[in-house]
Amino acid sequence: MKRSEEDLLLEKILKGQPASADLVLGPGDDCAVVRTHGGIGLLKTDCIAEGVHFLRGQDPARVGWKALCRPLSDIAAMGGEPRHALITIFSPPDLAAGYWVDFYKGIRKAARRFGVTIAGGEMSRQPQGIAVSVALTGTVPGGRFVRRSGGRPGDLLFVTGRLGGSISGHHLDFVPRLKEGRWLAGTARVNAMMDLSDGLGSDLPRLAGACGFEVDLASLPLRKGAGIHGALTDGEDYELLVAVPPQRAATLLKKWKTAFPATPLTRIGTLNDTGAAPEHWPGGWDHFSVVSARRLGQRSDGLTPNRRGQRT
Repeated sequence: MKRSEEDLLLEKILKGQPASADLVLGPGDDCAVVRTHGGIGLLKTDCIAEGVHFLRGQDPARVGWKALCRPLSDIAAMGGEPRHALITIFSPPDLAAGYWVDFYKGIRKAARRFGVTIAGGEMSRQPQGIAVSVALTGTVPGGRFVRRSGGRPGDLLFVTGRLGGSISGHHLDFVPRLKEGRWLAGTARVNAMMDLSDGLGSDLPRLAGACGFEVDLASLPLRKGAGIHGALTDGEDYELLVAVPPQRAATLLKKWKTAFPATPLTRIGTLNDTGAAPEHWPGGWDHFSVVSARRLGQRSDGLTPNRRGQRT
């Protein structure tokens, strides 16, 4: 299965990196997993950059909400609960200090809602452009976390919520699926899970791994105004993609409707043993591809519908 330029670069730069005995799961999933004195811990870092993930003229409070909720979505994909965050901001000289006051309103709003303690951070000047990095810790109830690589041929593929059209505002206002992720990991005991941030076109091959997959495109749950191509390639949906053993699917759907009646859970396809994506399967956002770079440069507003920081 064709791999993205981003994934290939990560493989090169991470080769031979030192590890320790308490590292349970390193680079390549939504979060790193480590053993702690209290059980299992999660580590995650994420970033946003002006012109890639947001625009200067957008409400700073919404940008702050997004900055913290992006790594929260990765914690959700592991079935975890967030704990502490460190916020690092890079501020250009032409930006008034009041921007950061408003930005932190969004940070605090998300932190209060999802039980995150802002433990500290750093500030730095840079020549141009705004950038923010968030480092986040989490825990896993019962020590059971879900990898993205646990799917098996025959597993059924489901997504939460709706896909596509994130540029209309969803990418700034989304709510990470933390409760749903914990439920899917604990109660439903799904085989694999990840958050959809680069778009289904890029993220589904990552979850499939050595498996192949097939997707019923007509079944994709679409956000208002979005089409099938957008559902595959727009990115920044921040929904959960899960692989479920077929014998558990009927029970999962029945219990889901009781637990989360306002959130759709839609079957979209199946993992198979072909080791390949369907013919003409599109890719989503890739920070290191020439095509994605051109798409970013061609937009008059400087912001592409697919905005995603590197996974670690």
